Amino acid sequence: MFKERLLSFYHTYRGGIDGAFIGLIVATAVLLLGVYRVVFIAICMSLGYFIGTKMSENKDYLKNLLDRILPPGTYR
Repeated sequence: MFKERLLSFYHTYRGGIDGAFIGLIVATAVLLLGVYRVVFIAICMSLGYFIGTKMSENKDYLKNLLDRILPPGTYR
């Protein structure tokens, strides 16, 4: 009975609950690590997410990216 009511409450206010939880995690990270470290971690995570999604779409994305940055054949 309590579980169904709790799940119903969560589904009704899902955005607010998720936002509050993410805010709690970010605030804790800022207090423990500092603002600049948290921003650096967020930038690294965003780059990783971007490269990961591109690699799932195109298997040769990383190879082509390295060919554009480095001279061709350098990393092989």
